[in-house]
Amino acid sequence: MAGIYIHIPFCKSKCGYCGFYSLPSLKLKERFLEALKAEIVGRKDYLKQRSHCGLDPQIAIRRCEASQSPSLMGNNHNSSIHTIYFGGGTPSLLSIDEIDGVLRVIRAHYPVAENAEITLEANPDTLSLEYLQALRKTGVNRLSIGIQSFFDNDLKYLSRRHDAHHAQQCLDWAKLASFTNISIDLIYGLPTSNAEQWNRNLDIFFAYDLSHLSAYALTLEPNSILTKQIELGKTLPINDEDALRDYDILCKRIAEKGYLHYEISNFCKRGMHSKHNASYWFGTPYIGFGPSAHSFDGASRQWNISSVERYCEAFSAASRHCEERSNPDNTLSSLDCFVVPSRNDAKRVQDAVSEIERLTPEQLYDEYVMLRLRTHWGIDLKWMKREMGEQFSTYCEQHAKPLVAQCRLSQTREFLYLTDQQMLFADGVAEELFWES
Repeated sequence: MAGIYIHIPFCKSKCGYCGFYSLPSLKLKERFLEALKAEIVGRKDYLKQRSHCGLDPQIAIRRCEASQSPSLMGNNHNSSIHTIYFGGGTPSLLSIDEIDGVLRVIRAHYPVAENAEITLEANPDTLSLEYLQALRKTGVNRLSIGIQSFFDNDLKYLSRRHDAHHAQQCLDWAKLASFTNISIDLIYGLPTSNAEQWNRNLDIFFAYDLSHLSAYALTLEPNSILTKQIELGKTLPINDEDALRDYDILCKRIAEKGYLHYEISNFCKRGMHSKHNASYWFGTPYIGFGPSAHSFDGASRQWNISSVERYCEAFSAASRHCEERSNPDNTLSSLDCFVVPSRNDAKRVQDAVSEIERLTPEQLYDEYVMLRLRTHWGIDLKWMKREMGEQFSTYCEQHAKPLVAQCRLSQTREFLYLTDQQMLFADGVAEELFWES
């Protein structure tokens, strides 16, 4: 199994708290889409050349939930694409034809599984019933909607473009458009909120009977608009105690409703986890397209530059639109196609816009520790010994003992994991388990 991530780097305006790479303008959208399709075609062999296929997240998750140890997929080099994720930025700023065009280029050059999870991130102010109905026909079958709050005072503080009414209206539309796999984002720890208002946010989430929730504590990103406003005393500062209070409320209520707290910031009904994000946590290879997008082939990480202009300059020279043509079986009226560059040309273009890091065994160990501690599946010492080597499993277990004794880490047989409250300090625990040369 493998996944594809597509970074759409455009927004109508920049939210005050946002730290992701995006431009508050659509001026370069057409050039970007041409460059994006050229990258998709030019890197079609990336996943075929990987050194191993990592953990299959679906099998691993089923085995973990059955209290069995997840295992590698052995020599199975199946590179079928089982997840496609449009992130941003605001992917829902793309028209239906533009989204469909990108998906058709992917399907023409990659073996996309018939039941692939295809997710689109969306902002409420960009959605309508007509848009969502047409989107469903493209094959997109999962929505991740940036609600953030169902209250206007919170949304104003976050400089969001939608209001509380539209936050609920877009969920009504999504259900009318036959989307059954819907996730929303909520932000807690807001100085404009309190325990009662946060509880009401959760009430509305549960009332819609949604399958997935991503809930994040408000954090101050360096150089963000909100950070600067707080530093200048122009808006309310955030308080860690508010975040701790809201997190405690969240964990209790989510458990009462039978949702699974499967990652620090993610909660789902059974079997409705984000399959794409699970690939990251289980070390499954994935390829990222677009400015600032990351890729992982099992042995190295690669990331594109965070510049739409430079990205477009590099790929526009390697692409050209073909004349519109009919598909032989007439299932498609037209297909965007590009001159496929030679392998040397494709590498030269990619080298101009990306950097690569070959991971050592010690770095792979650190990444496994860091990513798995974020999940309720935790670190599997038995798997680590078998697949990474006894030196790593022994090192991890020895360094875990004082953390378990201090109740900062939990252990059940060969699994090391964090409880809901321990997850608040996952980064610090992971640092104490990292390899020291």
